[in-house]
Amino acid sequence: MPPAATDEKKPTAETPAVPMVNVQIDGQWYQFPKGTRMIEACRQVGKDVPHYCYHPKLTSPGNCRMCLVEMGMPPRLAPGQEPEKDGEGHQPIQWIPRPAIACANTVAENMGIRTDSELTRGCRHGVMELLLINHPLDCPICDQAGECRLQEFSVEHGTGGSRFREQKVKKPKNVDIGPRIRLDDERCIMCSRCVRFTDEIADDPVLGFTERGSHTVLAVHPGHELANNYSLNTVDICPVGALTSNDFRFQMRVWFLKETKSICTDCGRGCNTLIGSREGRVYRQTPRENNDVNSAWMCDHGRLNFHYLDSELRLSAPLVKDEGVHKESTWPKAIQRAATALKAHGGSEIAVVVSSRMTNEELFMAKRLIDTLGAEHVATVPRAGEPDAYLIAADKNPNTQGARLILGLEGDLAAGLDSVRRGVADGRIKAVVTLQEDLLTPEAGFDAQTLDGLEALVVLHLLANPTAQMASVVLPGAGFAEKRGSMINVTGRLQRLNKATEPFGQSLDDWEILRDLIQAIGGGNGIYLIEDVFKQLAAGVEEFEGLTLSKIGDLGVPLIETGETVPLLERERERIAKGQIVG
Repeated sequence: MPPAATDEKKPTAETPAVPMVNVQIDGQWYQFPKGTRMIEACRQVGKDVPHYCYHPKLTSPGNCRMCLVEMGMPPRLAPGQEPEKDGEGHQPIQWIPRPAIACANTVAENMGIRTDSELTRGCRHGVMELLLINHPLDCPICDQAGECRLQEFSVEHGTGGSRFREQKVKKPKNVDIGPRIRLDDERCIMCSRCVRFTDEIADDPVLGFTERGSHTVLAVHPGHELANNYSLNTVDICPVGALTSNDFRFQMRVWFLKETKSICTDCGRGCNTLIGSREGRVYRQTPRENNDVNSAWMCDHGRLNFHYLDSELRLSAPLVKDEGVHKESTWPKAIQRAATALKAHGGSEIAVVVSSRMTNEELFMAKRLIDTLGAEHVATVPRAGEPDAYLIAADKNPNTQGARLILGLEGDLAAGLDSVRRGVADGRIKAVVTLQEDLLTPEAGFDAQTLDGLEALVVLHLLANPTAQMASVVLPGAGFAEKRGSMINVTGRLQRLNKATEPFGQSLDDWEILRDLIQAIGGGNGIYLIEDVFKQLAAGVEEFEGLTLSKIGDLGVPLIETGETVPLLERERERIAKGQIVG
């Protein structure tokens, strides 16, 4: 018998062992934990069953019927009759003449499943024909083309023609159902994924079906709109082009996009993402499944927070200020100007404000710069907000844990920033280096008059902000989608950013800028690869010992214990334990 096909964790002393059952799938016997859904059992052994309504993170309504399979069980025995068994101990299977839905039924001892029988193929052909009766033939203009399940399954399981000769039922098109989503009801196949998501995950049950039969339509409840901060997840799980994102709609064909695995940097959660880019531009950001971080979801604010990468305020070249006017410069000249200005001051006169939005590798190079300058004033800008009961963390910086660990910051981060502000205001601090922070924002709390009194202000940032306008030297850095590196989220998980596009204009990766500045000041040797930066980080910070960038993997690794949990994941585990979802 082949080895047990299961992804289940091994039982511990606290969790009793789940009994295994023998199941035949397409003539081959396997073992699965009792309670495994038939569709999941088939998936685990490489037999994909087509489906629309089923989603492992949602309940199974069994309403699309695309997952119909042929099922069999041992024949019912007469009283006192002993079951017949073959050489491997299995009873003969009596096949049931009607199909069963694989998404809502679970496996049982000695069950048989056929995923590619004549009955199964006929059922799928019939379901596809029914779904396409009123569906518009608008694939060339549909945003879902290229990643449409209806398109794919019509090729794989359709009949190649339609017997329907009557007029199609016309349904609403291009309906505004919320600030970020549009609905094309004529494309909807009533799978109800969006309805269940808003009800079960987002706790905002504003969607439902109205009318009957061929006239059934998806609608928003009167007086409501789909406006919650997780609404765009319904676009991700819609298997057709019924729900589309206003932000991405008609922007780019999906087959042109390069998808890069990365993480969201909008808050400390670090939701796993796929960045869709083409020719140096990011077009969309969608959630990537990670059951230790964000399940399969992300908030709308985080996924849409990438447009600043194409902002008109992007810095494209180094700037130096001469006679009160910024002028474009070369990198060697700008680095030398910054180094000269900083070397003119002692460590007690220099402050370095480091952003907790920087990667661990950039923070490590920032620590090298601080040590090289002997800077005695180091701070980061804390950002706190309201968490929600799902994924959004109270910490709005994506790498506060990394900043604490690598820079050695302890206690109240706001107190350190207050100290720098006071030092600048009373003239004790004469030179400031700010790394990826605009000091004139409410969070940083500096004022223009105070900064104007500095003798040297060096700014590393990617946008032309008010602080950059006052700087003596401006060094253009890279955005989150333009770099590789790692961050530690609020639960202490080390995760990896990956480069989707090249830095804008003449901008450089932040760690490269810091490396060159350190060398110009007179410290350190050449580092030419981000992997080498991480190696030195791992050698210098105990928690990173034994790790490399590649060892972090696509899903990250636990690094430190913070005691914080993820509300959405806690709820998901409860639903899995109750058997409501697969997870």
